[in-house]
Amino acid sequence: MRVTLLGTGDTTGTPTVGCDCGTCEAARERGVSRSRFSVHVENERTGEALLVDFSPDFRSQFLERDIPLPDAGLVTHIHFDHLDGLGNVYRLVDGLPVHAPAETDPATDESVAETIRRKYDYLEDRIGVHARDPFDPFETCGFEVRLVPVDHPPLLCFGAVIEDPETGAKLSLTGDTSYDIPERSREALAGADLLLADAIVPASLCHHHPIGGRHEGPDGVPRTFGTDR
Repeated sequence: MRVTLLGTGDTTGTPTVGCDCGTCEAARERGVSRSRFSVHVENERTGEALLVDFSPDFRSQFLERDIPLPDAGLVTHIHFDHLDGLGNVYRLVDGLPVHAPAETDPATDESVAETIRRKYDYLEDRIGVHARDPFDPFETCGFEVRLVPVDHPPLLCFGAVIEDPETGAKLSLTGDTSYDIPERSREALAGADLLLADAIVPASLCHHHPIGGRHEGPDGVPRTFGTDR
């Protein structure tokens, strides 16, 4: 299993357009750039590749790296920075299976799979959307994959467990989430050879966040975004 982090930035990437915070200023000074989230997982046994989330930076990410185009895709949730790169597969692939959660989201009245079908109906002859129930394993690119619920309100959001049944290698991705990951999901994510934990930020390292809010443990220790308002 060969894992390539194509992008690890948030919705706006780093540096953010028009932002003069210390992080973005330092990124500009150093010539550093973080594109939006996407992970390429190659099965070296079968020669197939699974793409977890379709970054809007899809084109530049694949041009900059020596990696094959995906043989299948996985979408964790419908936020712009995880889904809107899917349009880039037009003319690049033919018959791309895209796996997505089947659970209906009360906030949208449709599942992630249904949103993809509706939003990208013009790709109907290029992709096939496969709705997957949480925790139910399915096979793609020679891997056994499970979607696991996490906490990223206001939308339903999922992490993923990707395992190679032949080698036993295990990759866990939390997906966009706060500290409050359900216990059953934690159990599924545990024991990985590689854990990619996304968006779990101690309040001590984030003095201000546009939406504010705090998540504290029983001992009062901040576990996620804080605010100094």
